[in-house]
Amino acid sequence: MDSVLIIGAGGAGSVVAKKCAMNPDVFKKIHLASRTLSKCEAIARECKSTVTTSQVDADDTQQVIKLIEKVKPDLLINMALPYQDLTIMDACLATGVHYMDTANYEPKDEAKFSYKWQWPYHDKFKEKGIMGVLGCGFDPGMSNIYCAYAQNQLFDEIHTIDIVDCNAGDHGHAFATNFNPEINIREVTQRGKYWKDGQWIEIDPLSIACMVDYPEVGPKKSYLIYHEEEESLVKNIRGLKQIRFWMTFSDNYIKHLDVLQNVGMTRIDPVIYNGVEIIPLQFLKALLPEPSSLAENYTGKTSIGCIFEGTKGGKPVKKFIYNVCDHAKTNTELGAQAVSYTTGVPAVTGAMMMFKGIWKGAGVFNVEQLPPEPFMEEVAKQGLPWHVKDLDAKTEAELKGAKELKAA
Repeated sequence: MDSVLIIGAGGAGSVVAKKCAMNPDVFKKIHLASRTLSKCEAIARECKSTVTTSQVDADDTQQVIKLIEKVKPDLLINMALPYQDLTIMDACLATGVHYMDTANYEPKDEAKFSYKWQWPYHDKFKEKGIMGVLGCGFDPGMSNIYCAYAQNQLFDEIHTIDIVDCNAGDHGHAFATNFNPEINIREVTQRGKYWKDGQWIEIDPLSIACMVDYPEVGPKKSYLIYHEEEESLVKNIRGLKQIRFWMTFSDNYIKHLDVLQNVGMTRIDPVIYNGVEIIPLQFLKALLPEPSSLAENYTGKTSIGCIFEGTKGGKPVKKFIYNVCDHAKTNTELGAQAVSYTTGVPAVTGAMMMFKGIWKGAGVFNVEQLPPEPFMEEVAKQGLPWHVKDLDAKTEAELKGAKELKAA
């Protein structure tokens, strides 16, 4: 394996293309495609090795099939929108090409992301003899792999997992999203939920918050939301009793989001304006800054990881595995802000695992089902070093004691 096709030329797609180009010993042929050819060509000019480009509509399976037949890649890395996962997976099935993505499928007309649409592809991929790797970004992705590593190396049993995600950066805009605005806002405004004692517990959007002390950032108010990696981790982590996902949002972000919701700008159903059918959230996306454009003036850091509680050798153990990423440093390296960087680098690392034969198999897999140790070693080399911190009872108690605090 030496040839990769990347579909999607947004902020994270750009990181994937550039990082692949920085590893020419692994990725000897790189092809980048998206709906907007000019974006691909601009990224290709910035790469240190030859990157070829094409225009493709990823909503059209036949177009993707024709592109695959032209490029003849060993692996397709899907950095397009979650709506397009199934059309691209169908194209991989038709052509016998390995598949990888960073976010699970979400229907256009329903703000509900779930693996229930992609997991049924397992038998079809297995029969075709190809591998599909799901959710190989940061969260999902690195967070899942931290869990697999913790299960293999640090615990006999993991009882609770709190995935904590903080972006403490400042991009200088009144309101902007760090990845695709449409996906970001749909994710945040849907009902939250978490898993406890074998059942899912639903909550109103952004109705529960707590303070989390993030490494190199400090205490930040964090909101309990639902996130897709929880769905697979409850199946693949032994002895798990509870899993939750916490994310920081500034008061300014929440204020703007409240206003946009109140005036109907976050709606995903069509409305008629001057005789033309539009979807308000898609129109809002067109007005907001392109996430890839935020990098130049971005300051501050992201701090993301997993807090674990469980047992080792019959004794209680509490650990925190995390990464801290600096927006200014990722901009200097790749012209990318840290959210794009932390999504793109794991995808490239996962592709390296596949190309080297370390991650292998026929069927569809979530990343925690694959060997985490070689991935963890390589992803640190690629720009996302990780750290393991022992937690004392006080640290964990502060997080747990605040869990029912209602968001202001």
